[in-house]
Amino acid sequence: MGTSAGPVRPGELSRRLGVFDAVVIGLGSMIGAGVFAALAPAASAAGSGLLPALAAAALVAYCNATSSARLAARYPSSGGTYVYGRERLGPFWGYLAGWGFVVGKTASCAAMALTVGSYVWPGREHVVAVAAVIALTAVNYLGVRKAAWLSRVIVALVLLALAAVVVACATSGAADAARLGIGPDTGFGGVLRAAGLLFFAFAGYARVATLGEEVRDPRRTIPRAIPLALGITLVVYAAVALAVLAVLGPGHLARAVAPLADAVRAAGAPGLVPVVRAGAAVAALGSLLALILGVSRTTLAMARDRHLPHALAAVHPRFAVPHRAELAVGAVVAVLAATADLRGAIGFSSFGVLVYYAIANAAAWTLTAAEGRPARIVPVLGLAGCLLLAFALPSAAVLSGAGVLALGAAGYALRRTGARG
Repeated sequence: MGTSAGPVRPGELSRRLGVFDAVVIGLGSMIGAGVFAALAPAASAAGSGLLPALAAAALVAYCNATSSARLAARYPSSGGTYVYGRERLGPFWGYLAGWGFVVGKTASCAAMALTVGSYVWPGREHVVAVAAVIALTAVNYLGVRKAAWLSRVIVALVLLALAAVVVACATSGAADAARLGIGPDTGFGGVLRAAGLLFFAFAGYARVATLGEEVRDPRRTIPRAIPLALGITLVVYAAVALAVLAVLGPGHLARAVAPLADAVRAAGAPGLVPVVRAGAAVAALGSLLALILGVSRTTLAMARDRHLPHALAAVHPRFAVPHRAELAVGAVVAVLAATADLRGAIGFSSFGVLVYYAIANAAAWTLTAAEGRPARIVPVLGLAGCLLLAFALPSAAVLSGAGVLALGAAGYALRRTGARG
């Protein structure tokens, strides 16, 4: 397939995204969620083992990204692991992956919307969150190119804000390299728990795969875009984590409500606090934009197969987007943003998404050499890592996540029984 988008048939999405746009959408998904939402709870779980936890999360994410990229090149249509599981493992596993993704990432959308609200208008965060969801749903409705353009602006602003944080902390007299060492408070279980929470921060590269039907030359674009987005994000996370730990230490970081703002204040640069607050709000907006984009595409794929109401499979004749799925996702997220708790969504989301990627790795294992399978060790490590991190999460996240997956499986069984009847 060339660089042109080509004609779009009714019911199909338009291929308008190149490598750069796909990378930017992946960055917008990851950076907003991770730096501003996951560092503090991860430090609370791991103590001084935050950096090993970050490395563990990155290793699992790399395996998942590699498996996902190979599968996305093979099956370049909307839906991500919902499609891969269905095609390689059977309809139930595809459905379970899609269900876990839609439910988990809908919770993530609410968390990101509330992050925007908590930085923009503390005390009225629910009002701001709902307004943000409505605005970004409208942007996505107008077409994926507009969403990609807005992602470029958001990612550029966030990277500038994070660079200012890293420079301020690294050049401060308050920075102490001794705070980066692993202390006696670090246990293996805590590191795994923190890695599971930090995985929430890396999961945004799925957005590239779920946009497979809107990417030009997907067999070339997707395998390039996913590792590029993941690699850039890892470098950013590592730099920010090192800088903030060096200034705050693991104890202060674990207790921080706004850790990056606390870090620049402790580094003697209080003038950067408004910049950090603005950067956090913009980053969370970028993550929310891409999350709504990804959840609506998986909803589209599941609706096409009638696992969700078939009316959600409609594609807008002018904007070439799944407009009903986007409106439905936006409405559910708005309700959650008006009622949900910010931190509680991270563990729940991580469990659902880790199960999603466990299925992706199992699907990648079935690829043949002719189909571009990765090295065998990659899906093995990815599958084992996903399951290990999922069940190392806080018990409340494991129980609620497993319960929701069981509910989805029961719904699938009832639908199949009804179809046979």
